[in-house]
Amino acid sequence: MRVSSSVKNGVVESFYSNGILSSAVSYRHGKKDGFCKHYLRNGQLRAYGKFSIGKMTGTWKWWRENGMLWQIGNFKDGKKNGSWKVYDKSGKLQLNYIFRNNKNIKK
Repeated sequence: MRVSSSVKNGVVESFYSNGILSSAVSYRHGKKDGFCKHYLRNGQLRAYGKFSIGKMTGTWKWWRENGMLWQIGNFKDGKKNGSWKVYDKSGKLQLNYIFRNNKNIKK
């Protein structure tokens, strides 16, 4: 991580006590900006998405401990916006929502 005047810039990594990477988050001028990855203790990817000037943006994905996709959804300006899908433990589509400005408008 590069630090300029105590403001975070670049990729900031956090680790579990066992040394496994728990997260890698991009920062620019002290705000989350760019990719964000969170991992389980076993090193498996738990969540992936992007930030823009501190707000969640674009498509985000979350996975279950069994490695199956759990949720996939879209953000705009830090709010749920667009398609949002939730899958059961076997990977079958369980719920399909449509959000606009963080409000569920269609199930």
